[in-house]
This record gives sequence, C-alpha cells and structure tokens, in this order.
Amino acid sequence: MYLCPMDARANSILEQVAKLYHRYGIKSVTMDDVAGQLGISKKTIYDYFSDKEDLVKHVLLFEHEIHCRFLNVIAGKKLNAVEKLLEVYKTIHSMLKEYNPSMEYDIRKYYPNLFVKNREIRRKQMFDSVYHNLNQGKKEGLYRKELNSRIIAKLHVIRTETLLDNDIFTPEEHTSVRMFHEIFMYHLYGILSHDGRTFFEKNFAKFKAGLT
Repeated sequence: MYLCPMDARANSILEQVAKLYHRYGIKSVTMDDVAGQLGISKKTIYDYFSDKEDLVKHVLLFEHEIHCRFLNVIAGKKLNAVEKLLEVYKTIHSMLKEYNPSMEYDIRKYYPNLFVKNREIRRKQMFDSVYHNLNQGKKEGLYRKELNSRIIAKLHVIRTETLLDNDIFTPEEHTSVRMFHEIFMYHLYGILSHDGRTFFEKNFAKFKAGLT
C-alpha cells in the first residue's frame, strides 16, 4: 500500500494538489501556485518532494492507491457483479464532472517516463478489476458463461487506451460523461446473459435517476 510511508501532512498535500491538477492541468500549476493555494511555504513542499516531477509522481501514486482502495471496498460488498459495475459507474460519473482532460495530455507530453509507469499501473488495475467482475458475473449467471474473461478484460483495457490515444475524438469527448456512458453500455451489453440483461434493465432506470 502506498499511503503508509507518507505522513498525514504529505497525504493532505497530495490530495489538495491532485484537485488542482484535475481542475487546471499539470503544466499550468507551478510550485508557487501550489504553495499559495495550500497556504504553505514552498520549503514545506520541498520537505516532502524534491521537485515538481517528484510531486507529480507521488500525486499519481496517491490516486492509484485511492482507486485501489475504492475497488477493494466495492469488491467486499455483498453485491452481484452488475451491481458492482453500477457502483463503479456512479463514482466515475461523478469524477468526470471535475476532470480536466489536459492533465492526461500534460503527463504524456512533459513527463513521458511517468506516463509509461502510470499506464502500466492503470492497466493492471483495470484488467484485474474487469477480470474478477467477469468471473463473478459468469458464476452468478448474469454474464454469458461462454465468454473468455481474460480476453474480454484485455479488450476492455486496450479499447479504453485506444480511445485516449487518438485524434478522432477531442480531449473533451474522451473524458465526457456521455462518452463514458456509451463505453459502459457497450461493454455491459456485450457480456450480459438473458438473466443479466433482465436484471440490469429492471434496475438501471432507478439507479440512474439517483445520480447527481
């Protein structure tokens, strides 16, 4: 786990900086901006992080840890596979409203080494999450029993990455709520069994009505 080595002050800084990066992008947020927005001195920041690249690296690790904990919480709930996907849908739907697509662009352009490492971690998280969800859904009869969980999980990962790495869609479209909804529905209707589709269609309208 990542948060353990850092003390509460460092984690608080990372949490607040992550919000700044998501709102304004990485390149436009200087260390002076961070200090000013957080109401601390730059010396305090440099007590924990050697430079901006080090800060960016730790923000990315911090966010991966938060995401991992979130997935573990969902995995521990007594929900069926479709209900767990709806929990993920709800959280990402909310996050996208605050997400600035320039953050992904800035990481790729100005921190290529961090971009590669970040992609590797995200790949594993996404694959593991989708793979385990598929296996659960097959056991419950909600997903098609004949589907190959490993292949479908890999296809989901590569489809998501390809969407982010092309110029067909604009950066804003890549991270829009509408785009996410279409990807979610495309994935789900490709894996649902008859019983799964019946359950989903019976519950999704009520679930979506509760989204803010």
